Amino acid sequence: MDFQKILTELFSGVVYLASVEGLKTLAMFIIAGVLIYLAIKKDYEPTLLLPIGFGCILANLPPAIDAITGAMAPSALGEAGFLTVLFNAGIANELFPVLIFIAVGAMIDFSPLLKDPSMIFFGAAAQFGIFATFLLSLLLIPALLGETDPDQIMKLASAIGIIGAADGPTTLFVANHFQLKDYMGPISVAAYSYMALVPVIQPPFIKMFTTKKERMIRMDYQEERCSKTTLILFPIIVTIAAGIIVPMSAPLVGSLMFGNLIRECGVLERLSKTAQNELANLVTIVLGITIGGTMVADKFLQVDTLLIMGLGLVAFIFDTVGGVLFAKFLNIFRKKKINPMIGAAGISAFPMSSRVIAKMALKDDPSNFILMQSTSANVSGQLGSIVAGGMVITLVSMLIGG
Repeated sequence: MDFQKILTELFSGVVYLASVEGLKTLAMFIIAGVLIYLAIKKDYEPTLLLPIGFGCILANLPPAIDAITGAMAPSALGEAGFLTVLFNAGIANELFPVLIFIAVGAMIDFSPLLKDPSMIFFGAAAQFGIFATFLLSLLLIPALLGETDPDQIMKLASAIGIIGAADGPTTLFVANHFQLKDYMGPISVAAYSYMALVPVIQPPFIKMFTTKKERMIRMDYQEERCSKTTLILFPIIVTIAAGIIVPMSAPLVGSLMFGNLIRECGVLERLSKTAQNELANLVTIVLGITIGGTMVADKFLQVDTLLIMGLGLVAFIFDTVGGVLFAKFLNIFRKKKINPMIGAAGISAFPMSSRVIAKMALKDDPSNFILMQSTSANVSGQLGSIVAGGMVITLVSMLIGG
């Protein structure tokens, strides 16, 4: 009996960790630990970061023999591994983004936006970073990654640009549409991490481009609720309009508006609560751990990852600053001034960004309540990022002829 061989097989995981590949695995464990730390200790969107971090651990465990193929792979990622099954069932066919938008739609109250439709312009202005980063990525990807295929460059630049909206489902939708499976890990982690880090990233850049006097501007708000008819017609009209103007946005806009219609119709209270709670929680769990499962060391620990994460951050900053500067531009022509921080809430990270803006206003003036206005801009940003994603898919598909 070969005891050495038995011991080697029994402790194959320990032996693996001592190899070069094992060191990469340890590095991924550290990254996973940071995400879990931020989730638990700092309370940065733990529903997102904790599943992503734990999924990353599962994806980088020492390999075992796949029972079906005989190949060596982490047991959670083999052909029959549950992370592979979840990826194919929920992300590869775009199911998870659609389901999460039904849940988000059921959570959103569009009344503040309908009372002040002008806020929708902030949702549009805050998408500036998407297109600016797309153009920047077209220049940097060939220079830094050595990618020479123009079609692949445009596809990757599209997904990187969408990261700036801090809209995880739309980012996944775009990346999956262009079949960027090899880049799914850094793209999805960047999108969801920046959603979670809104309280860290947005405030310093908002302060950089505003004065305390501007941040203390007060805005009037009417408490009357919109009519039930208006609230019911809104999701129907938006779905039709978006489907006609930007057909590629229809799956996400439609699912968001369907969830909102369930909320507002008044006869599906049980389904509305299910969408807001059970559906949202279940999809968030499986989506988060599946995204973490894409963070395999061999694909994640590359220059590509740093570039994608860096450009995603640039896009996020551009979106934030673009919204602020747009509000300041409007104030040049308005007698009743807009608090320019409202513009920064035009990104898609709902409701994180609106809460951050409201807290910043209260910090400078404890009696300045702008939560409803920032919520209006935030929900319009949710719509804006979806439409922008559909536009990017349409335009890039036309350019590459597919």
